[in-house]
Amino acid sequence: MAHPALPPPDLEASLEALHEASFGWARNCCDGDPDDAADVLQSTYVKVLSGSARFSGHSSFRTWLFGVIRLTALESRRKGGRELSLDGQPEPEAHLRSADATLIEAEEHAALRTALDMLPDRQREVLHLVFQQDLSIAEASTIMGVSLGSARVHYERAKKRMRTLLTEDGHGRDVQASRHDAPEVKGPLPGDDTRERS
Repeated sequence: MAHPALPPPDLEASLEALHEASFGWARNCCDGDPDDAADVLQSTYVKVLSGSARFSGHSSFRTWLFGVIRLTALESRRKGGRELSLDGQPEPEAHLRSADATLIEAEEHAALRTALDMLPDRQREVLHLVFQQDLSIAEASTIMGVSLGSARVHYERAKKRMRTLLTEDGHGRDVQASRHDAPEVKGPLPGDDTRERS
């Protein structure tokens, strides 16, 4: 079903409601650099509010906006002719946890970030959209500008590669072992969910 174009007040409210998710996606498109992400998001908002990027209603507003963010990030890379920073996500606040728990979490986060950085761009993008932004693979394919079949292939290859990378690094052994050692746990693991919603 097509969504009607949004009038300016609704447009601003929609942008505000999606700001946090939009910043997360912009950060992913900018290899984790928060300053580059802020610049890309600002440019995106200017495009949207000035009317140079118009919502046609052929997809959800969120899907369309994420597509504009992605294209703006690509334009920024081309125009700037610079490599974006590969800094990871900031460490979570850990003031209430033990030092051991904080260290383990930091190691797991670093291993996950390293594994994600080893994936090709398309695979990393589809995982971010599905798991971080809670979009379906179909919505991710629209944002990425690829066919649904291609997005599914990137998604499956990314999951398989992440599982291999994390297992080789020692961070996936518990997940793999729990699959064999705990038969009472039924259903797919969180990483096995294809998230294909209608």
